[in-house]
Amino acid sequence: MNGAESLVRTLVKGGVDICFTNPGTSEMHFVAALDRVPGMRCVLGLFEGVVTGAADGYFRMKGTPASTLLHLGPGLANGLANLHNAKKANSGIVNIVGQHATYHIGYNAPLTSDIEGLARPMSSWVRTSPDSKSVAADGAAAIAAARSAPPQIATLILPADTAWNEADGIAEVPAEKQRASYSPQAVEHAARILHGDGEGTLLLMTGSALSEHGLALAQRIAGRTGCSVMGPTFRPKMARGRGRFSIDRIHYVIEQALPMLAKFRHIVLVEADDPVAFFAYPNKPSMLKPEGCDVHRMTSWGENSVAALEALAGALHASAKDVRPQALQELVKPTGALNFASIAQAIACAIPENAILVDESLTTGRGFFPPTAAAAPHDWLQNMGGSIGFSTPLSIGAAIACPDRKVICMVGDGSAMYTIQSLWTQARENLNIVTIVFANRIYQILRGEFDNVGAGEPGQRANDMLRLDRPTLDFVAMAKGMGVPGRAVTNADEFNKALAEAVAEPGPRLIEVQM
Repeated sequence: MNGAESLVRTLVKGGVDICFTNPGTSEMHFVAALDRVPGMRCVLGLFEGVVTGAADGYFRMKGTPASTLLHLGPGLANGLANLHNAKKANSGIVNIVGQHATYHIGYNAPLTSDIEGLARPMSSWVRTSPDSKSVAADGAAAIAAARSAPPQIATLILPADTAWNEADGIAEVPAEKQRASYSPQAVEHAARILHGDGEGTLLLMTGSALSEHGLALAQRIAGRTGCSVMGPTFRPKMARGRGRFSIDRIHYVIEQALPMLAKFRHIVLVEADDPVAFFAYPNKPSMLKPEGCDVHRMTSWGENSVAALEALAGALHASAKDVRPQALQELVKPTGALNFASIAQAIACAIPENAILVDESLTTGRGFFPPTAAAAPHDWLQNMGGSIGFSTPLSIGAAIACPDRKVICMVGDGSAMYTIQSLWTQARENLNIVTIVFANRIYQILRGEFDNVGAGEPGQRANDMLRLDRPTLDFVAMAKGMGVPGRAVTNADEFNKALAEAVAEPGPRLIEVQM
């Protein structure tokens, strides 16, 4: 048994039984071990950003880490943007990065780089295996880190000679440390705040608190105390749809976020952080809470927020009888022209039961939440780190984690081009993903940001940096070239029909919404 085989066996025994990969020469012994060791599913991505984004999506839906296999420093660097998003989402991932043989590194070959230095900004745990005898134990430690509370991104660097030299065997994953539950004192403090000033208090929730059960508990607390419940602008995963408590999210645009929060004298954080603006803008605040508003932390990432909410509801004597009915938008299939409102209604009407929605729709999608609150029950996943090109890879991981559920990926045309290779992997794995590309032929969000930062009126050169024309992108042709059937739509009736057909059919589909 060589080092690579001992690592694969350790991963499989440790419950890490899927590997998203884009390998190279240094990883060939790991690739060979995949044929000799049963139990590891391998998914090839044509770009490392697809690989790392898929691992993020897998963790968000499965709750257990996947592994990635990346080639040396440049391969890891290509995947860093979506590792940034995964880190912000607190997703656990085990990265395996091949390295030159230990005796070759000193020769400064073309691909030689500081892999540990590249890994550390996005990985909480980084280690280079010094020899083949250490590989299995290092792999087990990486799994333990990825499973910790909160989960971490772990990067294990595997020099080629430690992969091909003889190893002893497999290693046991260390027992997980006792997960933190929650602080009873923090819950008692939150109860006092809500009892004394319910209408002036905001419960700001994310993470596990946005599960169906967590939201139901928050709905009881809000009904009992009169407090408001919101989520941050972006959340890793949220239960939504009919029968689930629909909450607002803090608006991305500062001018709209400030009045949302203006009335609150207290904010109770449930895994969330202080509400801050996405960017700095001239003469606008970075902190979105009103002056004089006190912030109180009830739970942090890795703590059991659902149990804390149960305790909080108990302390406040909040029950199902306190739940107030929600006023939801009526769902009506739109007709006529495509605009933000008709697109939102069409998607809300088409969402199938138990779907997974992956949202990178940016400007087009800002109005999606009100109508989709009345859609069939579903989970909604968003970009936590702001690095573009997360949605189509994330959809791959979500679809593999939940093969019995339809995944609907919503993405702008500019964002889609960052990781368009995802379509090939969708086709190769025959994944149940509907990719909706909103093709407005412009980086619309950047056009708005140009105004927000006070850069003046864009001239010809500036406009050229913002527009996606000359030539026009043809997403249906690109999808066809990668094995995904697609069609373009130009009005709401065509969109309704395309959505119904794509949702009903197995396998991947693409719809280009020409706006």
